[in-house]
Amino acid sequence: MLPLGPHKQQLVLAMLLCHPNTPVSVDMLTEAVWEDEPPRTARKNLQMYVSALRKLLAEAGDADRLVHHSGGYRLRLADTDLDSLRLQAMGRAGRQAAASGDLEAAASLLRQARELWAGPPLPELRSSQPVQAEADRLMSRYLTVSEDWAEAELGLGHAHEVVEAVGDLVEQHPMRERLRAAQMTALHRSGRRAEALAAYDALRQHLSRELGLPPSPALKALYHSILGEGTTGAGFPPGTGPARRSKIAQSGRSAALLPPDTADFTGREDQVRELREALARGSAAVVAVGPAGAGKTALAIHVAHRLRDEFPGGQIFVRLREDSGKPRCLASLTAELWSFAGLAESRPEEPERAAALWRAWLVGQKLLLVLDDAPDEASVRLLLPSAGPSSAVVTARTQLAGLAPVLRVEVPPYSMPEALDMLGRVIGPRRVRSDQAAAERIVTACGMLPLAVRAAGLKLAVLRHLPLEEYAARLDDPATALDELSAGDIAVRRHVADQWRHLDDSTRSALLRIGPLPALFTLEEAATALGCEKRPALWTVERLIEMGVVALPAGEIAASDALYAVSHLIRLYANEVAAQSAIGAAAATALAPDA
Repeated sequence: MLPLGPHKQQLVLAMLLCHPNTPVSVDMLTEAVWEDEPPRTARKNLQMYVSALRKLLAEAGDADRLVHHSGGYRLRLADTDLDSLRLQAMGRAGRQAAASGDLEAAASLLRQARELWAGPPLPELRSSQPVQAEADRLMSRYLTVSEDWAEAELGLGHAHEVVEAVGDLVEQHPMRERLRAAQMTALHRSGRRAEALAAYDALRQHLSRELGLPPSPALKALYHSILGEGTTGAGFPPGTGPARRSKIAQSGRSAALLPPDTADFTGREDQVRELREALARGSAAVVAVGPAGAGKTALAIHVAHRLRDEFPGGQIFVRLREDSGKPRCLASLTAELWSFAGLAESRPEEPERAAALWRAWLVGQKLLLVLDDAPDEASVRLLLPSAGPSSAVVTARTQLAGLAPVLRVEVPPYSMPEALDMLGRVIGPRRVRSDQAAAERIVTACGMLPLAVRAAGLKLAVLRHLPLEEYAARLDDPATALDELSAGDIAVRRHVADQWRHLDDSTRSALLRIGPLPALFTLEEAATALGCEKRPALWTVERLIEMGVVALPAGEIAASDALYAVSHLIRLYANEVAAQSAIGAAAATALAPDA
């Protein structure tokens, strides 16, 4: 067994192990080791700890595992190297087997995953709040595997095994409603109906005492099912899968409160795969980020519809802005969420307390939350799952850099084939093929953004007489392009103007200066346009990237070699504003009296 060194060095190793194969930033490591009081030598000390860990790994023949990566460090591990990775992989395989109906394989895989558990993780390092949070996340993953295993075993008729296995877990985690439901069902099927009813009553009293909340509607339905049977039959029909059980328990209440999926959803294979894989791994939050009009909302809804059976607790879509674009207040958001949970009548008046109790309620659910168009980190931080199997997909124009730890999925403009495919779905592929050169000019003028391509397609679908070549020529004029991208209630200008309105003055000023640059510009060109040195120009460009109005460079590349691009629609709007300002200034000069 390797000597792991001093306490702070162990904290560094713990954070790296909790994020295997993922870059862990220096800021995250600093917070884990010193929390709010890092010394001036924190970065140098971290380098010393990492160097010592590399030496330890070298002694074990693994010198190349710990590497510097993107302002932090990454520990490279295979699934077989770490029990938490093996547990995660087996849990995922077990859920997939259960979803396909192979309960025997599911129960076997999930049982093997549970056997990897050696007790609460990182017990000697929990004085660090970030490490404590990571340990809680690992515990939540184990509990989810245990719940999946219990449900698979109940589906096979092995109620006695479940009763013996989940008793201690329920005592240690009394607010895990899936565990409690498995315990109640197993007791009932084992002929211990009175104990099943007593288990429900114990939870009811605990929730009332600790949170002032009743059990969820699903658990209430299970209780009444057991209470009304008076036999040793199941609270749910034998062999019923988790998603179906949830729908039965909710007595017909729709579990999915999502807008309809886009009928002609196009492309985005990589982003769909990233989102689905992240949610299958149990990620608490995934942020889909991209410029206005990139189709982030459509992507999130599309994925949510395809994961309906993975989240038996339900799915809910919440808009984080009012129709005017103004951010919604916390009281309005918690009212909507409590209504979904069936708890509207008992919602506290204080928004912060209502949000805290919402997160506590989420611990016992497996629910997918779609939070759309987040204006900033504060608007979502109090609503996200803090523990348990629930997950959230957040869409945002900005990077939400202060929201950590989350996975970010970039939603860039379409590729040319994707954009032409969407245009063809709206106006017909034959019309696109009849003049593909003009069609390519149209989608290029749309900045390859789905919203703009759809608006162009809808306009062409109505104006069937309009040649593609003529419409492409209209869009070539930057002074009128935004007005041309309008059809019915889809007006691109309105979306872009809303985004512009919510940018701060310094961001708008920088965009007005950078807007006239070529579509792809260098840091040196940005510095010239901004009238400053390269270092402050880099800070400005990076702030614009964070605000979601400048695209990230492809891959890892030095700032001096990178090519940057302002989001196409914002660039058009900024250049319009600049031109109008110039006209206004010229008019004012012409009307001014002579000195």
